[in-house]
Amino acid sequence: MRILHTMLRVGNFQRSIDFYTQVLGMKLLRTSENPEYKYSLAFVGYGNNPDHAEIELTYNWGTESYELGTAYGHIALGVPDVYAACEKIKAAGGNVTREAGPVKGGTTVIAFVTDPDGYKIELIQRAEGAAGGGLR
Repeated sequence: MRILHTMLRVGNFQRSIDFYTQVLGMKLLRTSENPEYKYSLAFVGYGNNPDHAEIELTYNWGTESYELGTAYGHIALGVPDVYAACEKIKAAGGNVTREAGPVKGGTTVIAFVTDPDGYKIELIQRAEGAAGGGLR
């Protein structure tokens, strides 16, 4: 078994696609629309299944926002340099909500960013080529 994708409901389809592709550097892998049931899907990621997990952005037509709830935590992305990733994200208009630095009580360098719908994304510093690599 393996993780195939994580689904997030989004309030503005194109804004979310732009954030994940332009700010986080993912690729738009595929899209689909279902007019009968009034929803659109976009799959984004750093590669396709089955080699990489993807994020499914689901836009239910006419719904502009959702309550995030308290059970959801975050998506984690591995990056070679968290400090540089934060600067790149800021330059692209992204929102860094926890600056790069060591995790409390440890040495792993992390940061947090928030997507346009308020979902949290953790950046974890990983050596180039290590599992979980992302934003380059």
